[in-house]
Amino acid sequence: MRYQKKKQIDGIVFGIRTVIEAIQGGKTINKVLVQRELKGDLFQELWKLLQENSIPIQKVPFQKLNGITGKNHQGVIAFISPIAYQNIEWIVPSIYEKGTDPLVLVLDRVKDVRNFGAIARSAECLGVHAIVVPDKDAALINADAIKTSAGALHKIPVCKVSQLKKTISYLSEAGLTIVGCTEKAEKTISNQSLVGPMAIIMGSEQDGIDNRLLVKCDHLVKIPLIGAIQSLNVSVASAIIIYEIQRQQNIV
Repeated sequence: MRYQKKKQIDGIVFGIRTVIEAIQGGKTINKVLVQRELKGDLFQELWKLLQENSIPIQKVPFQKLNGITGKNHQGVIAFISPIAYQNIEWIVPSIYEKGTDPLVLVLDRVKDVRNFGAIARSAECLGVHAIVVPDKDAALINADAIKTSAGALHKIPVCKVSQLKKTISYLSEAGLTIVGCTEKAEKTISNQSLVGPMAIIMGSEQDGIDNRLLVKCDHLVKIPLIGAIQSLNVSVASAIIIYEIQRQQNIV
């Protein structure tokens, strides 16, 4: 008896038809790696689906795909998300309807999966209503992220957006104060009022918040440091500022 080859391994699916079926079946896909110069009618069907569903695509050499799986991937590998992403434009109104001020955490290009998992854990513990991430240049939500979050990523809504700048404009129009946590700020977190509906922006591990997002902020704040090392891991910094917000609002 011949057995069909397994088409799913540890959070990935591969093969053109298999990836098409995953998309049509409603799987949440983080991104798809596609072999450069891949052609054919079936591939064109897949490409159209990827475009229609705004799924991030990365064209890569054949060798990179072989390094991920030795199976017959046909030039296509998709990374399946273990969570379903949600819509921030649905979440914010639902929070207001409950009579609660929204608290949203926006992560600008935070790429380390363990940092992301740790941030999600702190955010869920401290009452953040949703986390917003870009659909590119962000940590993949995989098994490591879920484990580091201690399961928080199964509880807190995560919203993947194509344009952070546009989403921040929406949050501002929805009545949220936009606060950027950056070492470029003059005010410290304890010297700035952090009450009411709010969105906090945390920047990447390498270069902080993009300047195009900084100019969208109503306030910039920093965490005061007294040691010789004048920087904090983004997950630690996120926990500190979220705690300060909830302290000022008498939540903790």
